[in-house]
Amino acid sequence: MGEPPTDDALVIQESLERPETFARLYDRHAAEIHRYVLRRLGDSHADDITAQTFLIAFRNRARYDLARASARPWLYGIAGNLIGSHRRSEVRALRALARTGVDPVAESWSERADERVTAEASQQALAGAIAALPAKDRHVLLLVAWADFTYQECADALGVPVGTVRSRLSRARRKMRKALGADPTLVSDHNGAVTHG
Repeated sequence: MGEPPTDDALVIQESLERPETFARLYDRHAAEIHRYVLRRLGDSHADDITAQTFLIAFRNRARYDLARASARPWLYGIAGNLIGSHRRSEVRALRALARTGVDPVAESWSERADERVTAEASQQALAGAIAALPAKDRHVLLLVAWADFTYQECADALGVPVGTVRSRLSRARRKMRKALGADPTLVSDHNGAVTHG
């Protein structure tokens, strides 16, 4: 039977003849997509959106660009479109987090009470700032921050030029710094290096 294909394009191509092989793509990426959707929309939508993402991908696999070895941006693009239809829920959840400081998705990363108070205050401000971003800017920011996408992966996922991704991310970062009271002269690039703007 041989070694199974290691890149996603080969799996998708093989699935055109043997549909059951598409399950490998699900095995590779479903947990990551689920985590991303969970962070964006909460537990009530994560399972459904993840399942819909892979159902849509399966149905559209014949149109996949086999020149792209990784299906990750394609899958995130599908998930992002589905998330877009739930955008109002996302903004409501972020605003609730901003008001209450209670994140129903992620547990506090701090175990000490004094650090927990600081973390909750930071989460509130961060959630409020994220909720206030325009949807397109918010989507790029969260793909970079929560899915660890490169600019090119964001561009592929959203079907926009890399320059558009850069400008949306720059605009989102500028608005986040302003909303959070950070030094506006500091700019953090994608690799985490801090430069003066």
